[in-house]
Amino acid sequence: MTEPSSTRAYKQSHIRNFSIIAHIDHGKSTLADRLIQQTGGLTEREMSEQVLDNMDIEKERGITIKAQTVRLHYKAKNGEDYELSLMDTPGHVDFAYEVSRSLAACEGALLVVDAAQGVEAQTLANVYQSIEHDHEIIPVLNKIDLPAAEPERVRHEIEEIIGIDASDAVLASAKSGIGIEDILEQIVAKIPPPGGDRDKPLKAMLVDSWYDPYLGVVILVRVIDGVLTKGLKIKFMAQGTEHLVDRVGCMRPKIEQLPELAAGEIGFITAQIKEVSQTAVGDTITTVKNPAPEALPGFKEVQSVVFCGLFPVDAADFEKLRESIGKLRLNDASFTFEMETSAALGQGFRCGFLGLLHLEIVQERLTREYDLDLITTAPSVVYRIVMNDGSEMFLHNPADMPDVVKIREIEEPWIEATIYCPDEYLGGILKLCQDRRGVQKNLTYVSDRAQVVYELPLNEVVFDFYDRLKSISRGYASFDYHQIGLRTGQLVKMNIMVNGDPVDALSMIVHRDAAEFRGRHMCERLKDLIPRHLFKIPIQAAIGGKVIARETISAMRKDVTAKCYGGDISRKKKLLDKQKKGKAKMREYGNVSIPQEAFIAALKMGDEG
Repeated sequence: MTEPSSTRAYKQSHIRNFSIIAHIDHGKSTLADRLIQQTGGLTEREMSEQVLDNMDIEKERGITIKAQTVRLHYKAKNGEDYELSLMDTPGHVDFAYEVSRSLAACEGALLVVDAAQGVEAQTLANVYQSIEHDHEIIPVLNKIDLPAAEPERVRHEIEEIIGIDASDAVLASAKSGIGIEDILEQIVAKIPPPGGDRDKPLKAMLVDSWYDPYLGVVILVRVIDGVLTKGLKIKFMAQGTEHLVDRVGCMRPKIEQLPELAAGEIGFITAQIKEVSQTAVGDTITTVKNPAPEALPGFKEVQSVVFCGLFPVDAADFEKLRESIGKLRLNDASFTFEMETSAALGQGFRCGFLGLLHLEIVQERLTREYDLDLITTAPSVVYRIVMNDGSEMFLHNPADMPDVVKIREIEEPWIEATIYCPDEYLGGILKLCQDRRGVQKNLTYVSDRAQVVYELPLNEVVFDFYDRLKSISRGYASFDYHQIGLRTGQLVKMNIMVNGDPVDALSMIVHRDAAEFRGRHMCERLKDLIPRHLFKIPIQAAIGGKVIARETISAMRKDVTAKCYGGDISRKKKLLDKQKKGKAKMREYGNVSIPQEAFIAALKMGDEG
């Protein structure tokens, strides 16, 4: 780096804020690595794969979970110095809101498309968001060094599907460093500098926040108007809390303190905040003395979409689980939890997540970082129940469902899903969506790929829809969704009874038409999973008092007459009668032990089995 990094000679016209948008695994993070390397952000020794992905899980799976930012210096071919702020955004649908805020903080975007795979569903979703923010979009065809790369076809696809000119798209390979210089030149040439006035009252957008054990909560901000300096008393407009700024700086990727952040710049602040939950993504930061007249548009509270129970396998780990969940919550405000007690699984927590990937990540982090063995109950969604007296309640846990007589209607969340797949797999995918109560909205073709738009109930999707979709299409289908609100449905609560006792961990809310199939399937699975006892065990699925499916586990036969050699038959009879009496007694008092594995396997509701 030729320039000393503390120089603040950058005029607003020499700042470029941009983000990278792409589908999962199209090479966003690798491209970010190369850009950092090229501009001298890190030395060769400090470089690692996926610099901006801090968590192990991010590196292993090749996904970005938290938006990261880095400030780069670039000396362009025209001899001018530029300040580039790069945002690496998550690519997954669960984090769509966070992506939208990251995009709102930028003026342009690099659209990275894999030259071998072409445009996928997620690419589309994020590009449309980017277009909504009025961005200048630079298409980049990545992975052109692969033998399967077809840049011309993909170029045509971008123009056809997205509708942006891709004639001068940069051909690049982030892995081998091809085309990186061209990308930087295009950023400087095409992306407009940020607007904003440093003399106006302070108005900054809270783009993201994370917990640092040494600094407390670090807040990533984009200053729209005004100047942020150390010692300022600031106010969060949505939350209404006031704080004192004690550090202002930027990431290059290492932390560097700065005297100020002026209009148009992206950087971070710390303000002695202890919990991430106090900092809502999308909030507007202003000063207490001279506040901005109105907040920035687009802010919304993040709502949990999927709920499930987390229980420790060993009851003694409950405190450890409580502690670990509390620590995770420090770093992830979109994750919610409350205590729950289940008769079958003991004490645990009912947790809320943004989506299935978010659930998976939290679960993985708990097992990996905190060394916990967990049981996860079946994921469920939030239902709205309207009672006969007109009152409403939101139902997170099927076990809390009120009496059917009191309910007027149950509403469930629906989503609009866009599925993108090669047309040879279309038949199987359409059948899958039909089976899941989907309503087809649209079907279009672009070259040999089909795009289907379906409206689906969310509770049909949370189980194993994604896995099924991938297995039907051999991994080629991509899927993106957004919520479209609540609709009334014929929903009932299905109880599973083992030996006449309802097992609350296995109760679920299903559609009346699918109840019988689901119930039968569940009973069959449990029959294979529960070990035999010395007495018969009935397994029933019931809706209210009506049994809709039943399986019986036959009794284990113990040979009590083995010790009788020859002799009188009446002696054997006596022993067998005695055994019969014992069995009847046992049946009365006996309780069935359901192994933990059975719970886990039964809750993985798939179509296999």
